[in-house]
Amino acid sequence: MISFNHFNFNVLDLEKSIQFYEEAIGLHVSREKNAADGSYRIVYLKDDVCDFSLELTWMAERKEPYNLGDEEFHLAFVTDDYEGFYKKHQEMGCICFENPKMGIYFINDPDGYWIEIVPEKK
Repeated sequence: MISFNHFNFNVLDLEKSIQFYEEAIGLHVSREKNAADGSYRIVYLKDDVCDFSLELTWMAERKEPYNLGDEEFHLAFVTDDYEGFYKKHQEMGCICFENPKMGIYFINDPDGYWIEIVPEKK
């Protein structure tokens, strides 16, 4: 058997990213690893539903933004409160793309990563 475990995003401001994912998605820190020499920190964020986690990696030496290509890769979250999250994300000003025809939208995290929000299929 094999299953998904985590996905990594490299970030420039770890605390800002943690705060964003807590507020925008409801994720919380589940564990972290810190280099003894302070060169990196890795924080794992989870929800209260599944075992999959988002790994945020901060590198002390990194000062320039990461190259995200054409934003073709992204994480997707499904919600049973699509309208509620849509309103919250509008208020946060983080919606970067909407596709009403497909019934989805995307938000940007502080580093520019795209997060897809999908309504739960009923």
